[in-house]
Amino acid sequence: MKLPKKIVTSIEVAKLAGVSQSSVSRAFSQEGPVSVKTRRKVLEAARKLGYQPNAMARSLITRRTRMVGMVIADVHNNPFYTEVLDLLSRKFQELGQKVMLFIVNRDQNLDDILPQLLEYQVEGILLTAATLSSKMAEECERWGRPVTMINRYVPGVYASWFCCANYEGGKMVARLLLDSKHHRPAFLAGSEDTTTSIDRERGFVEILNQEKVKALREVGEYTYQDAYDAALRLLDRAEPADAIFCANDIMALGVMDAAKNGLGLKVPEEVSIIGFDDISMSAWSSYDLTTIRQPIKRMVDASVEELLARIENPEKTPLQKVIPGELVIRSSARMPGGLSSGWVISQDR
Repeated sequence: MKLPKKIVTSIEVAKLAGVSQSSVSRAFSQEGPVSVKTRRKVLEAARKLGYQPNAMARSLITRRTRMVGMVIADVHNNPFYTEVLDLLSRKFQELGQKVMLFIVNRDQNLDDILPQLLEYQVEGILLTAATLSSKMAEECERWGRPVTMINRYVPGVYASWFCCANYEGGKMVARLLLDSKHHRPAFLAGSEDTTTSIDRERGFVEILNQEKVKALREVGEYTYQDAYDAALRLLDRAEPADAIFCANDIMALGVMDAAKNGLGLKVPEEVSIIGFDDISMSAWSSYDLTTIRQPIKRMVDASVEELLARIENPEKTPLQKVIPGELVIRSSARMPGGLSSGWVISQDR
């Protein structure tokens, strides 16, 4: 009968490496001072002995898990959140943090998900493309688990958040369309209850109202197919829209395919199309989409740094910040004189 493999302890690693047991602990946890030479000796001794540190045991001793919970929605439907997830994972890994990932549906009730995260002793929670109730946010804070949101906020909720300047982005697009002599602009909303879509539409409509221009409106639910169907309703009518501003890029791609392939329209000669996000597909030559570029890396870096700062200092007041994006000019929209494809215009100019 094969005997079970002996479990190697940190004491044995310390003995072989010729260092203290606490040095072994610091070498693996990356907490506290330890020289490069000592870390190498410890790692080499651990490799020879087949030692693997027990993170759960260490967390019982230190009362720290160095684990954060990350809840993300729409990762399958929207490449924007695939990029956000990649950047977040890399950032947490770079800082030595472990991540427990929950992927949820956009309409899923997070008040049912968060208690599960708390059971695993995560030290903080980061939400993207997802929101939570003020009651649950207060519950997380009561248990010393700070919450940070990226690309979302909930009015009145005690949590940190970082968003693109969605309202200013909507205003920027409206000015562009008015300057290029569009007369029947339309807004294609995402979900009715998301702050991103609400703020983009609010800025867009505000500028149009100042010039007494009424916007047509449809809802695309942030998906390609719903946007494709909505575009047919906006464009196949007696007085079709001559420009469509979409609350995200995936919807804009659906709108463009509906215009070109479904109705045989010329873009931008017969209809201008503008998105929001600047996903990689937007730059493909088949789309060449004019869009608002979100400052993803700045939002990710700020969100992670804020969450970790509040884990270390629970008394810290939550930081809530709007970060300017950029208008990326490509060939999917008619431009006023003086602007051409390839221009990038910052919102904070």
